[in-house]
Amino acid sequence: MNTPLHVRFLRTMYRLVVDNCLAIAAVAAAAGALQKTSPEAALALARAIRPVHWLLALLLAAAAAKLRRLGRPKDVYLVEYGCFRPKAWFRAPFATCLEHAHLMPYLVDEESVSFAIRLLERSGLGEETCVPEAYHYMPPDRSLKASRDETELVIFSAVDDVFARTTVKPEEIDVLIVNCSIFTPTPVFADMIVNRYNLRADVQNVNLSGMGCSAGLVSVGLAKNLLHVAPPGTNVLIVSTEILSSQYYVGTERAMLLPNCLFRMGAAAMILSNSSERARFKLTRAVRTVTAARDADYRCVFQEEDDKGNTGIRLSKDLATTAGHALKSNIAAFGPLVLPASEQLLVALSFIKRKLLSGRAKVRLYRPDFRTAFEHICIHAGGRGVIDEVQAGLGLSDEDVEASRMTLHRFGNTSSSSVLYELAYIEAKGMMKKGDRVWMISFGAGFDCNSVAWECVKPAANADGPWVDCIHRYPVQLPEIAKDISDS
Repeated sequence: MNTPLHVRFLRTMYRLVVDNCLAIAAVAAAAGALQKTSPEAALALARAIRPVHWLLALLLAAAAAKLRRLGRPKDVYLVEYGCFRPKAWFRAPFATCLEHAHLMPYLVDEESVSFAIRLLERSGLGEETCVPEAYHYMPPDRSLKASRDETELVIFSAVDDVFARTTVKPEEIDVLIVNCSIFTPTPVFADMIVNRYNLRADVQNVNLSGMGCSAGLVSVGLAKNLLHVAPPGTNVLIVSTEILSSQYYVGTERAMLLPNCLFRMGAAAMILSNSSERARFKLTRAVRTVTAARDADYRCVFQEEDDKGNTGIRLSKDLATTAGHALKSNIAAFGPLVLPASEQLLVALSFIKRKLLSGRAKVRLYRPDFRTAFEHICIHAGGRGVIDEVQAGLGLSDEDVEASRMTLHRFGNTSSSSVLYELAYIEAKGMMKKGDRVWMISFGAGFDCNSVAWECVKPAANADGPWVDCIHRYPVQLPEIAKDISDS
């Protein structure tokens, strides 16, 4: 239902006044002072001050500004990012999934096949999502070689893409951070990249594992902390992926069949720096919330063996709800850092009202409108249920979550790299403008919730990213499906 025009006008005026109350007060104070002092008196006072005193005042102001800059952490920027774009022969349409399942009755029973197909139909995934070559074999090739082959394909493609988009050279990389949750070979991925791109011998490298779909933004937070104290001009390469080949579950536990249906191959690479010279986005905030102290949250995404000894990832039926609770805790810390004063005041007033009327009336806390703080929101494309939960919890429109739903439809759940595919969607659609603010939200095993805020410095010059061959077909209309356990 459309908001009445007069309500929208009053809301706009309220935000304008409250968000600029300091400026309004300063102008009012200056106007009052000018009324009490004539122009002639003010000019005489300025002439009475000796030039050397003016010079001293300017030097002191400049020194104070310099000290303030030195004491403040260095700003962090996103120089460029790139995503792996799978070829058409990696596609896994529903018909292929069904055919393969029927041809492997010794691995998956008919009841499990029916469940998986129902899940796919409700998942929000489209017919063009892609799985690694190992999944196209019957039975799937879960060997170490298959996993290494997938690793080299997706990671090197993403890193090649990011270097092709910027003037930063491999030899200019000072820090390397790679994240992949489950598959961690020896040597690790970071060494694989150092070897492939001949990075410097003094490059600092970190390999993160076990953090699930939130690891990409965890890596951003780690890079931010390093760049705050690093010498100016330091460059950090972040690579986010999830390798699927060795993780195909061959049992019949429904909660452990979910990853087979939802996860798809993907990878993304980012170059961050504490120099604004070649920046495209400025990092403004990064907040991480860990709820692992709660047993239910800790076991929400859990790797284990089933009754028959088959290893897989068990996804709780309460995953979407757990993500919603973690997001609330995250917002409690993130909101005050990014919301305008007008929204924070409404939250404070509703909290005071609840306290005053405690026991006499049930008062709901005001739900802040994060669209006043951000033009674009990228919710981790973990599944239809997760996106639904976040959309309902934040009061977002279908347009606000379009990038997340379309990324899930086209690429599936690519784990920690999904938010970069969503950012690429926004830019491919030409919706990103200089000064626009972006909120990335990710969830992962633990349970983790991460929020990262960016401000656009320079929009993409073209849309030749992962969406180049299909952006003209999006957005697509998704079927309306009743909420189900499989949506998680």
